[in-house]
Amino acid sequence: MVYIILGQGFEEIEATAPGDILRRGGVEVCYAAAGSSLSVPGSVGITLPADVLARDIAPKRGDTVVIPGGMGGVNTLKHDDAVMAMIAKAAENGAELAAICAGPSVLAKLGLLDGKNITCYPGCEKLMGKAVCHCDQSTMLDGTLVTGRAPGAALDFGYALLAHLRGERASEDVREGMCYRV
Repeated sequence: MVYIILGQGFEEIEATAPGDILRRGGVEVCYAAAGSSLSVPGSVGITLPADVLARDIAPKRGDTVVIPGGMGGVNTLKHDDAVMAMIAKAAENGAELAAICAGPSVLAKLGLLDGKNITCYPGCEKLMGKAVCHCDQSTMLDGTLVTGRAPGAALDFGYALLAHLRGERASEDVREGMCYRV
């Protein structure tokens, strides 16, 4: 299961594009909301319905936790003790992690990026703790950690995540079916 965590003010394209690509590639995706409402407003005014509350999930080995960016959403997550504890426990239990834009800063706050090569939104490097930032890259894979740069990289991030989870052929098949050419 891939859990995409939504905090109020998340970047909509960074949550929906990867979710769409993953589902097209046969991956089960669950949107999990921070707080107590299953209706989560994004940064540009699009409200998404979540499937579950983030505080009620317990990702484990074989699962993936995805953190979209959008400073509002990122700050919502960082200030939600239940969500931060869930992410820390998921990492401890062997769940894989992925984040895009400012999203990796949530993982940095938990010390989960120390020594990792990542990409993030240019200018957010100071929020990434002891990560090694490569903001010139659209996506990065370091071990099992997948990161994406910014809203404009949302499709690339989705394809990179699908390739990591299901293999390059699955990613290429979805890319071809969507007529996406780099």
